[in-house]
Amino acid sequence: MKKSVISIVDYGQGNLGSIRNMLHFLGFDSQITSDVQAIATAEKLILPGVGAFDTAMRELEKRNLPDTLHRRVVEDKVPILGICLGAQLMTRGSEEGERAGLGWFDAETVRFDFGKDDRKLPIPNIGWRPVKAHGDSDLMQGWHDPAKFYFVHSYYMRSNDPSNIAFTSSYGHDFVAGMQCDNIYSAQFHPEKSHKFGMHLMRSFANV
Repeated sequence: MKKSVISIVDYGQGNLGSIRNMLHFLGFDSQITSDVQAIATAEKLILPGVGAFDTAMRELEKRNLPDTLHRRVVEDKVPILGICLGAQLMTRGSEEGERAGLGWFDAETVRFDFGKDDRKLPIPNIGWRPVKAHGDSDLMQGWHDPAKFYFVHSYYMRSNDPSNIAFTSSYGHDFVAGMQCDNIYSAQFHPEKSHKFGMHLMRSFANV
């Protein structure tokens, strides 16, 4: 059986090399690409990201990628994993900026705001946090130990559809740490920096 190549979308944002290195370590072929034709024929996609929401959307648009991604993901049902900012881009928009997101989830990206809460914590949320899987999350099937993943973020996803929530974590309050709907997966944390937990999740996605 021919092994599929996972295409890591390069739009100038994110830990592309780290993601590819983990996939290689796990025995999966991948390519880093911003080529429209390569993405239009990809069998699996990863949308990474680190940085600002509007900048990321602008860079995607500059490379003529949103329409191709939408067609491949929504119409052709190609599996895709959004990581960190890449996950947030899958929502309708962000409090961080003014541009519309890809809108694949009925969700918005909002900033941590602890207000006058006595438990007020520093922003961004940086470090290892326990993550709880919900429902039948494909990416954590077969995992029995308490999972911890590495986070670096000031914004998180607020879902309007509870059935799409795949992961939650807590920082001052519970928040959505990942979503799933059919072939579309997202993770607010960084699996490529999360050792055995991240390897399990990435392997599960590569085998979807």
